Amino acid sequence: MTEVGAPREQRIRRALDHLRNDTTDEFDHITWFQPEEFTDPAIAKRERDLIFGRVPSIIAHGSEIPRSGDFFTLQMPRNNIIVVRQRDGGVKTFVNLCRHRGALLEKEEKGRCRLFSCPYHRWSYDTDGALRTITRDNTFGETDTTSMGLVELPTEERHGFIWVVDEANAEIDVAGWLGKEMDAILSGYDLDSKTAVQSEGFDEPVNWKIMQDAFLDGYHIQYAHPNTAAKHIHTNVMAFEDFGRHCRFIAPRKSIDRWIEEDPGDRSLAKDITETHFLLPNSTLLRQPDHFQLLTFRPHPTDPQRCRMEMRLIVPPVADTEMTEEKWTRLWNKNWEILLAVLHAEDFPLLRDSQHGMTSANAGRMVLGQNEVANQVFRRETQKLLATN
Repeated sequence: MTEVGAPREQRIRRALDHLRNDTTDEFDHITWFQPEEFTDPAIAKRERDLIFGRVPSIIAHGSEIPRSGDFFTLQMPRNNIIVVRQRDGGVKTFVNLCRHRGALLEKEEKGRCRLFSCPYHRWSYDTDGALRTITRDNTFGETDTTSMGLVELPTEERHGFIWVVDEANAEIDVAGWLGKEMDAILSGYDLDSKTAVQSEGFDEPVNWKIMQDAFLDGYHIQYAHPNTAAKHIHTNVMAFEDFGRHCRFIAPRKSIDRWIEEDPGDRSLAKDITETHFLLPNSTLLRQPDHFQLLTFRPHPTDPQRCRMEMRLIVPPVADTEMTEEKWTRLWNKNWEILLAVLHAEDFPLLRDSQHGMTSANAGRMVLGQNEVANQVFRRETQKLLATN
């Protein structure tokens, strides 16, 4: 794999030096912000329109709809959508709405079909979105059926993920959005050959930015997760790379501690770190030694104090491992259960309380530190998007 930016082993050793010296990579300044950014409906509307209505965001892994006709439904910040695998292997996304009288076309969260049929008057649509049938058309009256297909949203499958821009009149260019560096980084991971073995979504009473911030933050681990993550990952130690819209950073695991006093020489320390990628606007991709985790965060369509978080466990298919299917299933089920336990017992309660605190009339301004460098990039880049018209 061609390396992008500083070589990985070199970045790991920079993190190891930080660990020895009680330092970390830093942003060039602290940043002040206001609690209204997480509670104001007007700000939330601008985010839905100027961020999610303009730029690509990940909504799923392609392995979740592997066959022609496989589909899932989703609430995006601006549209209810149906995402469906096409006969030619591509993926299309449509507004989940019958063009006749506006009934919800598909209520199931996922499934497989040959066509979509409206439950109200039984109009039907092909999986490519074309209007197929107007029931009792001899009495309905003349209409241009070619203009009555489902409304399509820009969609692209790249690096194993399905990306959507939540605006029908927009265009999509995932490679252009990622930029040369991050596009090359993701290409090197061969994610399209992996499978999303587990996925689940959670509707939480928390602003999406509070959620996203929590999963870019290596500063809280010792304090919020003392008996779980903190036993395995060091706190406030980061070897960071800023790619403009996106970034990645290495955090050392505690298995690296044997090399604090001893020179590791040329040996690989890749198993002793977690590597995190922030993909603007709303995705955290964690590269673990033997798998990936994808976390995505989307704002509620009307309420700034609610969001949808989705978590995915992306792993090599059993055929690409030396495990039996039983062992493979047992391994990833156990891994998933651990992730869920930490999420529900530690992350969610803390973040709900944070959102509640933001509603205080005199909350006052707050601050991001120089050590919270990935959070700084997230805020810097979202503010750029909101500054456009």
